[in-house]
Amino acid sequence: MIRQLPLDLPHRPNYAEEDFLAAPSNSEALALLGLWPDWPHRLLVLTGPPGAGKSHLGAIWARRAAATVVPAQKLDLAALPDLVKAPALLVEDADRPRLPENDLREKELFHLINLAIERGTFLLITARKPPDAWGLRTRDLLSRLRRAPIVAIQEPDEAFLRAILVKLFQDRQIKVDANLIDYLALRLDRSFAAARAIVAALDAEGLARRRPVTRALAGELLAAWGDHDEDH
Repeated sequence: MIRQLPLDLPHRPNYAEEDFLAAPSNSEALALLGLWPDWPHRLLVLTGPPGAGKSHLGAIWARRAAATVVPAQKLDLAALPDLVKAPALLVEDADRPRLPENDLREKELFHLINLAIERGTFLLITARKPPDAWGLRTRDLLSRLRRAPIVAIQEPDEAFLRAILVKLFQDRQIKVDANLIDYLALRLDRSFAAARAIVAALDAEGLARRRPVTRALAGELLAAWGDHDEDH
C-alpha cells in the first residue's frame, strides 16, 4: 500500500454567519444572542460540548457587536482596563485551565466582569460546562457568574449530526457522497466530538493513502477503531 505523509497544516473553520447550522440543539442560544443589545443582563454565559459551535456563534455575535475576542487563558490584569474600552468582549474557553499551572485565571476574570459591568460593556463568556462545574475557588466570581443568564448548546440529534458531517467535510474541501454521510450518522456516537474526530481521521487517512474519502475507507477506519478499543 502506497502512503504519503500528510502535512500537519492547521485547519481553519469557517465562521461565516450564513454557514452557521441552526438546529433545535442550538435554537435557544441562537435566539438569545440574537436579542443583543437587548439582553436581560450585560453578561451572558454560553456553554456547550467541544465542537458544538460556541466559537462560531461567538464569532457571529462579535462581528455584530464590534467585540474584542480574547481567550480566557490570556487574560492579564494589567490589560483589563484597555479591554473594557471596547463596546463588547468575547472571552472564550473560561473553564479551560492554563497548562501546566492549572490556572483558570479567576482573579483576572473576576476583575474583568466587575469592570465590564461598571463601564456598561457587553460580555459573552464561553465554556464547556456551567460555572458551577468549573471548580472555582473564588466565591465572589462564582456568585457573579450565577447571576448571569446561562444558555447551553446541546448535543445534536441524528438529522443535525448529518448536517454537521456535511459541513465539516465542506470546510476541508472534501467531496463526499450522501451514502457516506448516512453510513457515518448511523454508526457514530451522537456528538460533535465524534463527528469532528471521524472527519479529521478520514481526511488524514485519505491523504496518506492517496485515496478519495469513501464509505469503504470509512468502514476500514471504523473497524480499526473498534479493534483498537477491544485491545484496550
